[in-house]
Amino acid sequence: MAQCKELYEAILDGDAKKAHAVTQAAIAAGTEPMTLIAESMVPAMDEVGRLFEQEEYFVPELLLAGRAMKSAMELLRPLLVASGQKMSAKVVIGTVKGDLHDIGKNIVASMLEGSGFDVVDLGTDVAPEKFVAAVTEQEPQVVCMSALLTVTMPAMKTTIDALKSAGVRTRVKVLIGGAPVTLQYAKEIGADGYSENAGGAVDLVRGLLAETK
Repeated sequence: MAQCKELYEAILDGDAKKAHAVTQAAIAAGTEPMTLIAESMVPAMDEVGRLFEQEEYFVPELLLAGRAMKSAMELLRPLLVASGQKMSAKVVIGTVKGDLHDIGKNIVASMLEGSGFDVVDLGTDVAPEKFVAAVTEQEPQVVCMSALLTVTMPAMKTTIDALKSAGVRTRVKVLIGGAPVTLQYAKEIGADGYSENAGGAVDLVRGLLAETK
C-alpha cells in the first residue's frame, strides 16, 4: 500500500508534516488505523532503533522520528478509542522523583508507542505515589522508570518498594534505564529488567510480555 510506505518513510526521515498529511490521506481513503500502525509505524520505529544501534542515527534523529510518529498517532488515537480497538499492551513511563530530565524518557516513550504499545507518560519528577496510582488506575502491564542523575537513582528502589507496599508490584513488570543505571543496579533493587537504549527497551518490553502469555 503506497500510503503505508509513505508513512514509513516520513517517520524514518523525521518529517512530522508529511507523516500527518499521509496519515490524514490514508484515513480518508479508508485505511484501518491498526493497519497503519502494524505496517508503517512499528516497522519504521524498529528500523529507527536498528539505525541507532548501528550508529547511523543519533539522538536528534530519534527525537525527529518520534515527533513524526506522534503526529500520525494524534490522528489515529481517537479512531482507535472510538472503535474500541486496543493497542497490544499498556506501558506507564516516567522520570523518577527529583529528576527533571526527559529526553531519554521521551525517546523511549515514542519508540514504545510507535511499536504498538499504549503509552501513559507521567512526565518528570514523578513521585512513587503517582506511579502507584497510575498502576492502580491505568492497569498497565509494564512500568518504565528513567533517571539521569546518580542522586535520583534511589527513587527507583523507593518506587518499587511503594508498589510492593500497595500490593500492586506483582501486576506489572518494572524496567529501568538512564545514563547512570546498570543491569547490576536493576537486579539489586528488584526491577525486572534494564536497557541502555530505546531500541533495547522496546525489545525488553516485548520479551517480558511474551513470557507472561
